[in-house]
Amino acid sequence: MEITIRDAVRSDMKKVHELITELAVFEKEPDAVEISVDDLEQDGFGKNPKFHCFVAEIDNEIAGIALVYSRYSTWKGPAVHLEDLIVTQNMRGYGIGSRLLKRVVAYGKELGVKRINWEVLDWNEPAIKFYESKGANVLRDWNVVQLNEKGIDKFLQ
Repeated sequence: MEITIRDAVRSDMKKVHELITELAVFEKEPDAVEISVDDLEQDGFGKNPKFHCFVAEIDNEIAGIALVYSRYSTWKGPAVHLEDLIVTQNMRGYGIGSRLLKRVVAYGKELGVKRINWEVLDWNEPAIKFYESKGANVLRDWNVVQLNEKGIDKFLQ
């Protein structure tokens, strides 16, 4: 089985959206995905792209993605945030996730970042073990803080 990792193109966004939805189901939030394929196309391939995406292909079929964007750390400087690394359920265990993560790390190195960040659910032990096996530090004493759209509106009242 030959795995190819490449930059995503606009026409990949339908499959990227399917994988995002698959991840939402896996994370027990099947109705949480609000973005559309059109949103992904516009946000990733417009005048000022908001993200960069890599896809993993096997036999010209997309089996996984890694979606990243730039951040800035006040302690470290330029950083990359890995929003999602997704491998479709039936293709896990073939090294696709490792290849995608390696490409993300290489991309960060190419950009000269000082850190690559991402989150992992505390109950996803297979993912935690995978990331730790690659040398990542899982910071269990930090909590993710978010304001959703409703929270933003409430905050600004």
